[in-house]
Order: sequence, then C-alpha cells, then structure tokens
Amino acid sequence: MQLENESGLYFVYRTHYEGPLSKRIKRLPDGTVLSWFQRGWRVAAEGGDPRAWVEEELGGNVYGLASIFQAVQEEHLPLPKTWQQLRSQLADHLYVEGDEDNIRMDQRSLRVKTDDDEVDLAYYFFEANLVRERPDRLAYLIQEGWALPEGMGSGGFQPVMSVPSLGPIGTGDGACYCVLLIFSDSDSFDTVPHVFPGVRLPELAAYMRAVTPQGVERRYEGDVWEDTWPLELLVLRTLLEPEEDNLHGALERCNLWPAFAIEQPSLYKALDDPSDYPTDHRAILEFRERFPAKMDRDPAATLIQYTPHMAQMCIHMSSYFGYQQWFFFDDLWASAHPDLAQSLLWYASTWDILQDSVTVY
Repeated sequence: MQLENESGLYFVYRTHYEGPLSKRIKRLPDGTVLSWFQRGWRVAAEGGDPRAWVEEELGGNVYGLASIFQAVQEEHLPLPKTWQQLRSQLADHLYVEGDEDNIRMDQRSLRVKTDDDEVDLAYYFFEANLVRERPDRLAYLIQEGWALPEGMGSGGFQPVMSVPSLGPIGTGDGACYCVLLIFSDSDSFDTVPHVFPGVRLPELAAYMRAVTPQGVERRYEGDVWEDTWPLELLVLRTLLEPEEDNLHGALERCNLWPAFAIEQPSLYKALDDPSDYPTDHRAILEFRERFPAKMDRDPAATLIQYTPHMAQMCIHMSSYFGYQQWFFFDDLWASAHPDLAQSLLWYASTWDILQDSVTVY
C-alpha cells in the first residue's frame, strides 16, 4: 500500500449498501475536518440545500449527516471556530441512533456510528496524513480495489490484538486467520475475527474435513451450541468435496447456498452438533436440493479471489443489502502485508478504527 503524505481528508462511509466492499471512499481537498464542516456551514447559512450539498460532496447520501447543516438553517447555529466547538455542536445537533458515545472526535478525525433500523452504519472523516502514521488501523479502511495484494513473507505475523482461536489446534506451522464481515438483526458490526492455530491456508481444506469443530459458542433463540465454529465456516466445511486440496471450490458452492441466517432451523439440523465430515457433507447436500437460493441473491455478482496464502469472497447477499465479505489469510501473507492484515483484523472487531483498544470475545 502506498502511504499517504498529502494534505486533504479522507471520507469513508461503512455501509452494506455500497458495493462489494460495503464502503464508499472519497478524497476531499480540505485541510482539516473542521474546515470541511465550515464549508458546509456557510452553504447552509446562505440557504443552500444541506442534503444535496452532502450528496454532491460525498458521492451520495450519508444517513443523518445533513441534520447538522439543517440545524444551522433552522437554529442559526454560529460557525464553529475550533474543533472543540464543532464537537460540541455535533453532540447537540447531529442525528445519530444511539448515545453520545457514537460521536467521537479529536483534532484530526471524526468517527460516527448510527443505524437506519436495518443495519449498522458508520462514517469517518480523517486527515490523509494519518494514514502514514496509523497504517495498522487505516490501511484496509482506505482499500478501494476489491482484490487484495498477493505475495508471501517469511511468517511470524503476530496480531496486536487478541484473536479468539478456533480448534482443535493444528499440527503444522503458522496460523490461518478468518474474518467474516457479516450481519444479522441489524448488528452488522458485531463480528469477531478468528484464527486457526497450527494450520496455514493451503492445508485448511484437509484440516477442516479431518477435525471435529471446536472453539466458540453459537446462539439461536436462547439456545446455545458450544464448542463449534461460526455458521458460515460450518457450511464451508461441509461443502468441501472429499478430495479437494483448497477452499476455492467450497467458496464457489457457498456462493450458491440458500442463506446464512438460521431462518429455517431444520436446514441446519446437521450442523447443530457437527460430528464427522462425511455425514455432515451428505446431509447438507440433501438440504441444498430442498432449499434453492433466495430469489434476490445474484451469485453472478459475487467476487472471489483465491491465492496460495490469501482468499476472499465478496458474496452478494441481496439486491437491497448488497454484499458481505469473507477473508482467509495465513501468517505468510500477513507477514508480507502486516499493516493491511492488522487493519483488517481491527476493522472486523470494532466500528471505531481509531479507538485505543478493543476487546473481542
């Protein structure tokens, strides 16, 4: 990734309505976050249309953002002269779902979390030169092309945060990380990255067939199934063919899978207590024949990238909600792209990519 040393701002809108990566990225000429808002302040004070100005500046609607400029017109708010004054005005007049902690601002950035009653949304303004200082947080956030860089390093990558393990522990070298940027019941930021210790991506298919999944608990309507993997990984495991030596084919089959929400519990009965791979594989193929893919999914719109040590799928989920993203990478790929790997793990763990720390479960 080319590190930024330019002036100007980045704006990023994190939303599942925006393309394969579920985000919109814009570059702005303003030197500071304050100066961008001051421009909008003056447009509103002179009678301009706040919503139209925001859409023109930022490439489309941003949920709730125009409310601050509408308040300028309706309540004759004074022009903020410092970022502290702007922060105070935003706390009082910017529309967000949630409490005041959903608006976080410092001298060089603004981070906002809200939701539209369907999915979580977040947006960020930050000075471009912050990318050079914090690539471990911002590298993935400003990644525009959907395909990630290829290549491998010498291994030994260590996350700066704690990443929960999925088991059992493999018997090989390194580790393989799994990031599923999924959503259900509006909680589109409630995701957790995981790691498979002792196995790298080239061995992951054989490992998944050979083991009984262990690691995290899964909940549905008050019930708890413990010591298993996230639902998407259970489906991926059971869609592997017996002799496949990588995940590529199973990812293609996941793209044709009916749904990844437990809307029909009987559909996933074979996965409630995953046991041996052959039994689960036969059962899930039978279920697939009975439940065709949802009509508003477009498997042809899905994007899949598979390399020896990194794989990703931007899977089209619906015409309304767009895409979800699945990433798999091992320590060899991560050691070649440490900032991108660290920032992707962080992005999956919290909506606020610049907060001091994060706890994952």
